[in-house]
Amino acid sequence: MPNPNVLVGLDTSDDAGVYRLTDELALVQTVDFFTPIVDDPYMFGQIAAANALSDVYAMGGTPLTVLNIVGFPVKKLDMSILAEILRGAADKVAEAGATIIGGHSIDDVEPKFGLSVTGLVHPERVRANCGACANDRLILTKPIGVGIQTTAIKRDLLTDDQIARVSKVMAQLNKRAAEIMNKYTVHAVTDITGFGLLGHAYEMALGSGVGMVIDSQKVPVLEGTYELAEKGIVPGGTRANAQWLKDVVTYADHVDEIMRTILCDAVTSGGLLISVKGEEAQTLLDELIGDGIEAAIVGEITDQHPGKIVVV
Repeated sequence: MPNPNVLVGLDTSDDAGVYRLTDELALVQTVDFFTPIVDDPYMFGQIAAANALSDVYAMGGTPLTVLNIVGFPVKKLDMSILAEILRGAADKVAEAGATIIGGHSIDDVEPKFGLSVTGLVHPERVRANCGACANDRLILTKPIGVGIQTTAIKRDLLTDDQIARVSKVMAQLNKRAAEIMNKYTVHAVTDITGFGLLGHAYEMALGSGVGMVIDSQKVPVLEGTYELAEKGIVPGGTRANAQWLKDVVTYADHVDEIMRTILCDAVTSGGLLISVKGEEAQTLLDELIGDGIEAAIVGEITDQHPGKIVVV
């Protein structure tokens, strides 16, 4: 029999689980970890922390405590590298206002790092990835193209300035975006990660029983991403996303194959995709931009073609 205190669990493809403790308090719990996607260990720690913390923000919660999860080849790499990863994560967790209270490590064949995060949220203010309503507008709070750019890093194809730019985007907390959105009539939220913009948008559409229209020309994309994709610098996860979505996404003829690929690009530590009441969208967008967040209105919710996306 379902536990009535589980407010968000396994039924939807949501960003974190939510468990009600009292009528005014619920726990938000999530875990995420991965192998390095940048060469700088300090920056890797920052990105991994921002990525894990993002799940709590996407649920409308506030991060409280953190456990580190470490896999590290202790006989292969200098322990100073691990120290830098942990320092980067600690600085990002401190920026979030949360506290590291422990963790676990194992000897592994390659570095892996991430966090288990516990946060708090009022049970009536939980933001799930279902609940989007017709006539909502969709706001994205970070540019996409991260998977393509980090693949280019592995192939030594990005300049130092490009590496710094994509690293800064990934390491940026979604804290302020979440704090700002919580003042508005937001019906659904998710953060953009491995399934890409269209993959996570599809999960939102499916869970909400609505359709979506995404304007490809309004979607913010990291500089240089299109040119890299033209050269075939595309991760396997991105290609898998495109294949997964082929039956649920319809593209207008003028949306070329490169842009279709970018819209499916597998992201690490992406922005929030916010489904907000249409009349409030521009005001929310203006406030996000005024706070220095690279946000844009990228589409809208419709009661047509439920569970599917049209890209124009």
